[in-house]
Amino acid sequence: AHLLAILAEQGEKGLTFGILSQHCGLAPATLAQRFGSVDGMVRRAILCEWDRLSEMVTALEAEAHISSKGTQALLKHLPLPSPHVLALSLRDPDLRAAAEAWREQVEAALAARRGGGSRGRDAAAMIFAAWQGRCLWDAAGGKGFRLSELLKALP
Repeated sequence: AHLLAILAEQGEKGLTFGILSQHCGLAPATLAQRFGSVDGMVRRAILCEWDRLSEMVTALEAEAHISSKGTQALLKHLPLPSPHVLALSLRDPDLRAAAEAWREQVEAALAARRGGGSRGRDAAAMIFAAWQGRCLWDAAGGKGFRLSELLKALP
């Protein structure tokens, strides 16, 4: 969590064992011994973040009804990976696999709420892409659309 917060505030270049030690209270030597390198530390933190996000999907799936309203409820409460986590994940095969697994998990949950089958999977892929795009551009000050309006427009 500390590493992800530094990443969001200062970017990848701001991550050092020394900076992280100031935030978490562990000695830089302890961090170096545990992770081997800054890249190893970043990689481990991002894998843990993908695990956390996956666990959130699982927990929210149990709460969100199998319906179009459940689709909206799922997306409304589902945390997103930060742009930094996503960008770093695209550069590493294992992190990319974790990101892909999370996307597939979210799309499967959406497809189940859209009736399943090929139409449900197609709608889920479009909903996922639109949701991700909206969230990314909302952070940049763009005028987003309402998820409820998108869900009404899809089959």
